[in-house]
Amino acid sequence: MTDTSAAEEEKDPDIELFVKAGSDGESIGNCPFSQRLFMILWLKGVVFNVTTVDLKRKPADLHNLAPGTHPPFLTFEGEVKTDINKIEEYLEDMLAPPRYPKLSAKNRESNTAGNDIFAKFSAYIKNIRPENNAVLEKSLNKALAKLDEFLLSPLPEELQDGRNVAEGGSIRKYLDGDTLTLADCNLLPKLHVVKVLFLLLLSNYRQKVMINQLQKWAVSRYSISLPLVFHSDLFVSGCLFQDLVLCPKFL
Repeated sequence: MTDTSAAEEEKDPDIELFVKAGSDGESIGNCPFSQRLFMILWLKGVVFNVTTVDLKRKPADLHNLAPGTHPPFLTFEGEVKTDINKIEEYLEDMLAPPRYPKLSAKNRESNTAGNDIFAKFSAYIKNIRPENNAVLEKSLNKALAKLDEFLLSPLPEELQDGRNVAEGGSIRKYLDGDTLTLADCNLLPKLHVVKVLFLLLLSNYRQKVMINQLQKWAVSRYSISLPLVFHSDLFVSGCLFQDLVLCPKFL
Protein backbone atom coordinates (compact mmCIF):
# COMPACT_ATOMS: atom_id res chain seq x y z
CA MET A 1 0.00 0.00 0.00
CA THR A 2 1.40 3.37 -0.97
CA ASP A 3 1.70 6.26 1.46
CA THR A 4 -0.94 8.15 -0.53
CA SER A 5 -3.53 5.36 -0.37
CA ALA A 6 -2.83 4.82 3.32
CA ALA A 7 -3.38 8.51 4.02
CA GLU A 8 -6.64 8.42 2.08
CA GLU A 9 -7.87 5.48 4.16
CA GLU A 10 -7.04 7.34 7.37
CA LYS A 11 -8.79 10.52 6.28
CA ASP A 12 -12.16 11.25 7.84
CA PRO A 13 -15.13 11.51 5.47
CA ASP A 14 -16.24 15.00 4.51
CA ILE A 15 -19.15 15.78 6.85
CA GLU A 16 -20.99 19.05 7.31
CA LEU A 17 -23.75 19.44 9.89
CA PHE A 18 -26.32 22.18 9.31
CA VAL A 19 -28.03 23.38 12.49
CA LYS A 20 -30.54 26.06 13.39
CA ALA A 21 -28.94 29.39 14.28
CA GLY A 22 -29.65 31.22 17.52
CA SER A 23 -31.61 34.46 17.83
CA ASP A 24 -28.55 36.42 16.66
CA GLY A 25 -28.57 34.50 13.38
CA GLU A 26 -25.03 33.18 13.86
CA SER A 27 -24.53 31.21 17.07
CA ILE A 28 -25.78 27.66 17.56
CA GLY A 29 -29.43 27.86 18.55
CA ASN A 30 -31.47 25.72 20.85
CA CYS A 31 -32.51 22.57 19.04
CA PRO A 32 -32.32 19.20 20.79
CA PHE A 33 -32.39 17.46 17.41
CA SER A 34 -29.32 19.37 16.23
CA GLN A 35 -27.63 18.58 19.52
CA ARG A 36 -28.49 14.92 19.07
CA LEU A 37 -26.59 14.75 15.78
CA PHE A 38 -23.76 16.89 17.15
CA MET A 39 -23.33 14.49 20.07
CA ILE A 40 -23.23 11.48 17.77
CA LEU A 41 -20.54 12.99 15.55
CA TRP A 42 -18.56 14.23 18.55
CA LEU A 43 -18.66 10.84 20.25
CA LYS A 44 -17.62 9.14 17.04
CA GLY A 45 -14.48 11.26 17.13
CA VAL A 46 -14.82 12.27 13.49
CA VAL A 47 -13.80 15.68 12.19
CA PHE A 48 -16.82 17.60 10.88
CA ASN A 49 -17.90 21.13 10.06
CA VAL A 50 -20.90 22.92 11.55
CA THR A 51 -22.90 25.53 9.64
CA THR A 52 -25.60 27.55 11.37
CA VAL A 53 -28.71 28.36 9.35
CA ASP A 54 -30.75 31.48 10.06
CA LEU A 55 -34.31 30.40 9.28
CA LYS A 56 -35.32 34.03 8.76
CA ARG A 57 -32.77 34.47 5.98
CA LYS A 58 -32.15 30.99 4.64
CA PRO A 59 -29.49 31.31 1.91
CA ALA A 60 -30.48 30.30 -1.61
CA ASP A 61 -27.67 27.76 -1.87
CA LEU A 62 -28.95 25.95 1.22
CA HIS A 63 -32.47 26.01 -0.17
CA ASN A 64 -31.14 24.34 -3.30
CA LEU A 65 -29.14 21.87 -1.22
CA ALA A 66 -32.11 20.66 0.84
CA PRO A 67 -35.33 22.21 -0.53
CA GLY A 68 -38.21 22.27 1.92
CA THR A 69 -36.03 20.99 4.76
CA HIS A 70 -35.33 22.74 8.05
CA PRO A 71 -32.15 21.99 9.98
CA PRO A 72 -30.75 19.80 11.26
CA PHE A 73 -29.50 17.92 8.24
CA LEU A 74 -26.05 16.97 7.05
CA THR A 75 -23.99 16.18 4.01
CA PHE A 76 -21.80 13.07 4.02
CA GLU A 77 -19.26 13.08 1.21
CA GLY A 78 -21.57 15.47 -0.63
CA GLU A 79 -24.69 13.34 -0.17
CA VAL A 80 -27.54 15.14 1.63
CA LYS A 81 -29.21 13.37 4.56
CA THR A 82 -32.33 14.94 6.09
CA ASP A 83 -34.18 12.33 8.17
CA ILE A 84 -32.81 12.45 11.73
CA ASN A 85 -33.48 8.82 12.64
CA LYS A 86 -32.05 7.60 9.34
CA ILE A 87 -29.04 9.88 9.79
CA GLU A 88 -28.38 8.22 13.13
CA GLU A 89 -28.53 4.76 11.56
CA TYR A 90 -26.38 5.88 8.64
CA LEU A 91 -23.65 7.34 10.84
CA GLU A 92 -23.61 4.24 13.02
CA ASP A 93 -23.18 2.11 9.89
CA MET A 94 -20.65 4.29 8.07
CA LEU A 95 -18.56 5.34 11.09
CA ALA A 96 -18.05 1.84 12.43
CA PRO A 97 -15.35 -0.02 14.41
CA PRO A 98 -12.48 -0.49 14.49
CA ARG A 99 -11.77 3.12 13.58
CA TYR A 100 -14.89 4.64 15.15
CA PRO A 101 -16.67 3.52 18.33
CA LYS A 102 -19.98 1.70 18.27
CA LEU A 103 -22.66 3.84 19.94
CA SER A 104 -25.76 1.64 19.79
CA ALA A 105 -27.12 0.55 23.18
CA LYS A 106 -26.66 -3.05 24.32
CA ASN A 107 -30.08 -3.18 25.94
CA ARG A 108 -33.13 -2.53 23.77
CA GLU A 109 -35.04 -0.93 26.65
CA SER A 110 -32.46 1.86 26.84
CA ASN A 111 -33.57 3.15 23.43
CA THR A 112 -37.14 3.87 24.55
CA ALA A 113 -36.51 5.04 28.12
CA GLY A 114 -38.00 8.50 28.63
CA ASN A 115 -39.29 8.73 25.05
CA ASP A 116 -42.65 10.22 26.10
CA ILE A 117 -41.35 12.89 28.51
CA PHE A 118 -40.88 15.61 25.90
CA ALA A 119 -44.44 15.38 24.57
CA LYS A 120 -45.96 15.31 28.05
CA PHE A 121 -43.84 18.24 29.16
CA SER A 122 -44.92 20.19 26.08
CA ALA A 123 -48.59 19.63 26.89
CA TYR A 124 -47.99 20.61 30.52
CA ILE A 125 -46.06 23.80 29.94
CA LYS A 126 -48.23 25.06 27.06
CA ASN A 127 -51.46 24.57 28.97
CA ILE A 128 -53.38 27.79 29.60
CA ARG A 129 -56.37 26.24 31.34
CA PRO A 130 -55.71 26.00 35.10
CA GLU A 131 -58.29 23.25 35.54
CA ASN A 132 -56.12 20.95 33.39
CA ASN A 133 -52.89 21.53 35.33
CA ALA A 134 -53.36 18.67 37.78
CA VAL A 135 -54.05 16.04 35.11
CA LEU A 136 -51.18 17.15 32.89
CA GLU A 137 -48.79 17.39 35.82
CA LYS A 138 -49.74 13.90 36.93
CA SER A 139 -49.10 12.58 33.42
CA LEU A 140 -45.67 14.26 33.30
CA ASN A 141 -44.77 13.00 36.76
CA LYS A 142 -45.71 9.50 35.72
CA ALA A 143 -43.39 9.69 32.70
CA LEU A 144 -40.53 11.07 34.81
CA ALA A 145 -41.10 8.43 37.47
CA LYS A 146 -40.97 5.72 34.80
CA LEU A 147 -37.60 7.02 33.58
CA ASP A 148 -36.41 7.26 37.17
CA GLU A 149 -37.38 3.65 37.77
CA PHE A 150 -35.45 2.59 34.68
CA LEU A 151 -32.33 4.48 35.76
CA LEU A 152 -32.44 2.87 39.19
CA SER A 153 -33.12 -0.64 37.87
CA PRO A 154 -29.87 -2.57 37.39
CA LEU A 155 -29.11 -3.64 33.84
CA PRO A 156 -28.66 -7.39 33.20
CA GLU A 157 -24.87 -7.07 33.06
CA GLU A 158 -24.88 -5.07 36.31
CA LEU A 159 -26.78 -7.85 38.05
CA GLN A 160 -24.30 -10.41 36.76
CA ASP A 161 -21.13 -8.75 38.02
CA GLY A 162 -22.55 -6.56 40.79
CA ARG A 163 -21.04 -3.46 39.22
CA ASN A 164 -22.77 -0.09 39.67
CA VAL A 165 -25.32 -1.54 42.07
CA ALA A 166 -25.82 0.10 45.45
CA GLU A 167 -28.46 -0.24 48.14
CA GLY A 168 -30.76 2.20 46.35
CA GLY A 169 -30.36 0.53 42.96
CA SER A 170 -28.18 1.15 39.93
CA ILE A 171 -25.79 4.09 40.09
CA ARG A 172 -24.73 3.96 36.43
CA LYS A 173 -24.02 7.28 34.74
CA TYR A 174 -26.12 6.87 31.61
CA LEU A 175 -29.08 4.96 30.21
CA ASP A 176 -27.14 1.90 29.08
CA GLY A 177 -24.21 1.93 31.49
CA ASP A 178 -21.24 4.20 32.10
CA THR A 179 -20.72 4.97 28.42
CA LEU A 180 -22.82 7.33 26.33
CA THR A 181 -24.87 5.69 23.59
CA LEU A 182 -27.26 6.77 20.84
CA ALA A 183 -30.05 6.57 23.41
CA ASP A 184 -28.39 9.31 25.47
CA CYS A 185 -27.78 11.45 22.38
CA ASN A 186 -31.54 11.42 21.85
CA LEU A 187 -32.74 11.94 25.43
CA LEU A 188 -30.18 14.17 27.15
CA PRO A 189 -30.67 17.30 24.98
CA LYS A 190 -34.44 17.05 25.47
CA LEU A 191 -34.09 16.74 29.24
CA HIS A 192 -31.82 19.78 29.21
CA VAL A 193 -34.56 21.81 27.53
CA VAL A 194 -37.10 20.52 30.06
CA LYS A 195 -34.93 21.58 33.01
CA VAL A 196 -34.21 25.06 31.65
CA LEU A 197 -37.83 25.74 30.74
CA PHE A 198 -38.94 24.66 34.19
CA LEU A 199 -36.81 27.50 35.53
CA LEU A 200 -37.93 30.02 32.92
CA LEU A 201 -41.60 29.64 32.26
CA LEU A 202 -43.38 28.13 35.22
CA SER A 203 -44.90 30.18 38.00
CA ASN A 204 -42.95 30.17 41.25
CA TYR A 205 -45.28 27.69 42.94
CA ARG A 206 -45.41 25.19 40.07
CA GLN A 207 -41.67 25.57 39.54
CA LYS A 208 -40.89 24.87 43.18
CA VAL A 209 -43.06 21.78 43.32
CA MET A 210 -41.63 20.25 40.15
CA ILE A 211 -37.99 21.14 40.83
CA ASN A 212 -38.17 19.75 44.36
CA GLN A 213 -39.59 16.54 42.98
CA LEU A 214 -37.01 16.28 40.23
CA GLN A 215 -34.13 16.73 42.66
CA LYS A 216 -35.23 13.66 44.58
CA TRP A 217 -34.96 11.45 41.52
CA ALA A 218 -32.14 9.78 39.61
CA VAL A 219 -33.40 11.75 36.59
CA SER A 220 -31.77 14.84 38.09
CA ARG A 221 -28.45 13.01 38.45
CA TYR A 222 -28.68 11.82 34.87
CA SER A 223 -29.78 15.07 33.21
CA ILE A 224 -27.05 17.13 34.86
CA SER A 225 -24.48 15.08 32.96
CA LEU A 226 -25.09 16.86 29.64
CA PRO A 227 -22.81 19.88 30.23
CA LEU A 228 -20.28 17.55 31.88
CA VAL A 229 -20.18 15.36 28.79
CA PHE A 230 -18.25 17.97 26.87
CA HIS A 231 -16.32 19.46 29.80
CA SER A 232 -17.35 22.90 28.55
CA ASP A 233 -20.27 25.28 28.27
CA LEU A 234 -21.00 24.16 24.70
CA PHE A 235 -24.58 23.15 25.34
CA VAL A 236 -25.18 25.84 27.94
CA SER A 237 -24.17 28.55 25.47
CA GLY A 238 -25.90 26.73 22.64
CA CYS A 239 -29.20 26.69 24.53
CA LEU A 240 -29.68 30.42 24.85
CA PHE A 241 -32.56 31.29 27.14
CA GLN A 242 -34.17 33.58 24.56
CA ASP A 243 -34.05 30.79 21.98
CA LEU A 244 -35.73 28.40 24.38
CA VAL A 245 -38.59 30.83 24.74
CA LEU A 246 -38.79 31.82 21.08
CA CYS A 247 -38.72 28.30 19.66
CA PRO A 248 -41.74 26.39 21.07
CA LYS A 249 -41.79 24.34 17.85
CA PHE A 250 -39.15 22.09 19.41
CA LEU A 251 -41.30 21.25 22.42
